[in-house]
Amino acid sequence: MYLGIDLGTSSAKALLLSDRGIALAQASRPYAVHHPAPDRAESDPEAWWAAVAACVQELPAALRAQVRAIGLSGQMHGAVFSDAQSRPLRPAILWLDRRAAGLRAALPQDLLERTGNPFSAGMTAAILAWQVQQPDGLPAGTLVMQAKDWLHLRLTGVATSEPSDASGTLLADRAGNWDAELLAGLGLTPAILNPVLASASAAGGLATASANLLGLAAGIPVACGAGDTAAAAFGGGLYHAGDAQLTTGSGAQLVVMCAQAPPADPALNAFCAVRCEDLPGWYAMAAMQNCGIALEWVRRLLGLSWPRAYELAFQPAAGASRALFVPHLSGERTPWMDPALRASWSDLGVDDDAGAMMRAAFKGVAFSIRAGLDALRRQGLAPARLRLAGGGSVHAEWRQLLATVLATPLDAVDCADASARGAALLGAVADGMPLAAVRAMAPQLVPVAGGAPDPALEADYLRYCARIESDRG
Repeated sequence: MYLGIDLGTSSAKALLLSDRGIALAQASRPYAVHHPAPDRAESDPEAWWAAVAACVQELPAALRAQVRAIGLSGQMHGAVFSDAQSRPLRPAILWLDRRAAGLRAALPQDLLERTGNPFSAGMTAAILAWQVQQPDGLPAGTLVMQAKDWLHLRLTGVATSEPSDASGTLLADRAGNWDAELLAGLGLTPAILNPVLASASAAGGLATASANLLGLAAGIPVACGAGDTAAAAFGGGLYHAGDAQLTTGSGAQLVVMCAQAPPADPALNAFCAVRCEDLPGWYAMAAMQNCGIALEWVRRLLGLSWPRAYELAFQPAAGASRALFVPHLSGERTPWMDPALRASWSDLGVDDDAGAMMRAAFKGVAFSIRAGLDALRRQGLAPARLRLAGGGSVHAEWRQLLATVLATPLDAVDCADASARGAALLGAVADGMPLAAVRAMAPQLVPVAGGAPDPALEADYLRYCARIESDRG
């Protein structure tokens, strides 16, 4: 039995996986994302810990007693500021945050070539550039880490990181190792960062206090884990170069696995994958910030329950509306890389109702994902099929709309939560499970109807792109 824990942007998830790859139990708990100013997005790591404890405690005690190892996954980028005892020194700054948007000049001009990634305000290097300019700077003894690395420290007392998360900070080279020269440019040293180990390293055992709280055996190995996108790829069965997946949650990520580090592209990201034997070592990614958060915002604004939102949005009358929604509530990454972009409505008519507006929201999110896929295609990464994973794409008609807008066949990954599953599998590898056994447990794929282009949706997509270009002036 293996336990996977995923620290998402707005909720924690825990999943128990048998040694045959069967999900036997799972639980989820939400926590708040705070916006103390329009350009800020923060969260309390202690709320993460409370949610993780509640999730794990909800799992059947008899199954928890059989857990042999734990693996971790978590939201990428951002920054958790902690002391060596895992006590948070301030609220965590999340990947959605834009306070550092004007600090590109604080980082090296060759940042893209150096790290494989363009500047983004929510990445750790940008946040550190902001922090060192504050009156208190970076207090002595502060450790700066990613979400799942902070959780590892809380669980074990051991500070670690690993290449998939490190490569998403703008502080590491293309192999996922900390770049001392880049840190020096900020007046910092690698001592503020956790050591980089392999994703499946059993880097510490579960501490007694944590074990007692969670109802688990003390001393069981806790793997370093992986950033949520890399963990979802590992959990979803992307084991060959060219395999591709769309994961939908608060944001959306399109990944294509690569045997070599993909070319640096200002519209894309290139991150390290889970490093394990002969698996592809990198992935190219189109990252869209506004998926679930945009849909949730519209649903809440319209006062709809989720079942009612789906019902109204996918009625035929709603599909006939010309209403257009641009979902960039928090700026956008791929392909625009513009934190100043904002959401907008247009082409609304007197006949449009809540269903038309909700349908426009689904289409707008689908168009933003299509723009990311087109950026990958321009780089020569044109997947013939896409796996579809994540909690934001379980509704059948929403899946069909995605397949049609993307004009690409989709195969839904038949697993409860790909990131938590990938985390659990990393725990299994840390416990000694051979990679061949992990490969054999790849989840089943369910083909999604659709995939043929729709001329009306193609025209709407062009209107979406034109609207963004107009907004950018």
